[in-house]
Amino acid sequence: MIFIKTKKEIDLIRESCKIVAETLQLMKSNIKPGIATSELDEIAEDYIRSNNAIPAFKGYSQGGAPGFPGSVCISVDDAVVHGIPGSKVLREGEIVSLDVGVLKNNFYGDAALSVAVGKVSAEKSKLLEVTEKSLYEGISHAKEGNRVHDISASVQEMVEYNKFSVVRDLCGHGVGRYLHEEPSIPNFGRRGTGAKLRNGMTLAIEPMVNAGGYKVVTDSDGWTILTADGLPSAHFEHTILITHNSPEILTVC
Repeated sequence: MIFIKTKKEIDLIRESCKIVAETLQLMKSNIKPGIATSELDEIAEDYIRSNNAIPAFKGYSQGGAPGFPGSVCISVDDAVVHGIPGSKVLREGEIVSLDVGVLKNNFYGDAALSVAVGKVSAEKSKLLEVTEKSLYEGISHAKEGNRVHDISASVQEMVEYNKFSVVRDLCGHGVGRYLHEEPSIPNFGRRGTGAKLRNGMTLAIEPMVNAGGYKVVTDSDGWTILTADGLPSAHFEHTILITHNSPEILTVC
């Protein structure tokens, strides 16, 4: 079921999304060689809770798996998404995806960005650039009356034009009353197909882009999704609102 949000619900989602955006920027400002992912997780949780909100990912479970142990997802290099914060120390030349979910007043916000740790290779720099651009290209097609796969196809076209690949086993989603709602928003597809976009829908659009092939595997920790070929991956995400005019990005400071 696709939920159409009321103005009051949208205002509550917007509040959660603002905390998400602020948390991401705070984490980004602390990215440097030598910092442990557990430190970044602590910074994020402290900030979220200081705003009378809850880290949405902490304890989250899917498919009967154990609850996610971190407050945020931190995925490094060949980790696509769902990386568990821990003792890993970031090193010069890596790229790291930061994914934050917030629950406040029973409504969710969700967003992600990927960051270079110090100076990175030209290929990684291009991967970051193309992935972020593909997100905004997808968002530009998130208009009332369009179809979900208009978003998907625009992401896929930009990514593949640049000789990268979109992850096919994972997708974006509706968000708001629940962390994951309908519709699913894949990062590949055929224009003119999928659910029709309607005013009042809130969606998390999130390209996950691999430098190599699109195939992924699940790590032994049961959570972290890795590229099958060991090449790096990047991830950007915004929660947006479908309006009568242009889409509104909610996960901004």
